[in-house]
Amino acid sequence: MIVCICRAVSDRQIRAVISEGASSMAEVRAELGTGECCGKCSRQVRELIDQHASTSRGCCGGTDCACA
Repeated sequence: MIVCICRAVSDRQIRAVISEGASSMAEVRAELGTGECCGKCSRQVRELIDQHASTSRGCCGGTDCACA
């Protein structure tokens, strides 16, 4: 799915950059240019970053999770 329409960046591309080590909006922006034009994709990019962070540290990510 396209997340950034200005740069035609998909969620797969964003996930790949995050998996390669990008852990902030600035790092994803530096790689893919997301959030530079209209900024409408910024919220979803942050959600993908947060999602990866919670799963990489072993958190289930649920609202009932003890680590939330």
